[in-house]
Amino acid sequence: MNRSDEKPKISILHISDLHFGPPLVQDVADAVVNVAGSLSPDVVVVSGDLTQRATRDQFEAAKTFIGRLPQVPTLVIPGNHDVPLYRLFQRFSNPHGLYKEIISEDLNPVIRLDSAILVGLDSTAPRTAISNGRIHSWQLDHCKDAFSDAPEETIKIVVAHHHFAPAPDYLHDWTMPKSKRAITRFIELDVDLILGGHLHRAYIGNSLDFFPGTHRDRGIIIAQSGTTTSRRGRGREQEKNSFNMVEVFESTIDITHYLYFDEQHGFIPISRHSFLRHAGNDKPE
Repeated sequence: MNRSDEKPKISILHISDLHFGPPLVQDVADAVVNVAGSLSPDVVVVSGDLTQRATRDQFEAAKTFIGRLPQVPTLVIPGNHDVPLYRLFQRFSNPHGLYKEIISEDLNPVIRLDSAILVGLDSTAPRTAISNGRIHSWQLDHCKDAFSDAPEETIKIVVAHHHFAPAPDYLHDWTMPKSKRAITRFIELDVDLILGGHLHRAYIGNSLDFFPGTHRDRGIIIAQSGTTTSRRGRGREQEKNSFNMVEVFESTIDITHYLYFDEQHGFIPISRHSFLRHAGNDKPE
């Protein structure tokens, strides 16, 4: 199919791991703003780690940056770097205080559009699992409630900072505790797509790649963004910056992976991934 003949039902600019503070690369941040306007997304998703050390000035800088992006519905969630690490009293007493004051009061936001519902989940666990994160059962119920009255054709998207699936490389990241429980629940809710960050390198695949689960004929597309604006890239994206552009069509979900190149002073698409929607997902009568 010639994609120029079909308009996507929704297009999403997915960025992550901004790390405002010392790791930020300002030229790269400016390049994100420049390319974002030309991509004309319907939604912007920022999947956590807006700051490096959760300070007021870093949150203010991140807010200013997000304000420079296209003025469309924007879903933002916190990452583990958005809670204080070394300010222990604040971490245990009011870990999201500055995030709520400056970015958003809502840590588990929902965006409802004509064609899609996006649910953001706060996977930070500042008192117990500062790095690996956690998704609680009540958050899975929150997803169920958000999707409960959606028409059958609605695109269902979950966003969390921490990863449910390990990247298929030599770094061997630990996934979130009980991530397989969450994947199973998302499959039962007919979630189309999971967006995340934290790995500091991109991964685009399917939940069946790592967890066949109890629904072996059905999986969920997973798209992890690398670090979009910082020097903290890892693995094959070491010291590199990336983001994903997601386009959901009637029958496919297409994801384009963009990487920053110093020579061009900008982001260039380097790969495209196309997945059939609902492939093998038909429920028995």
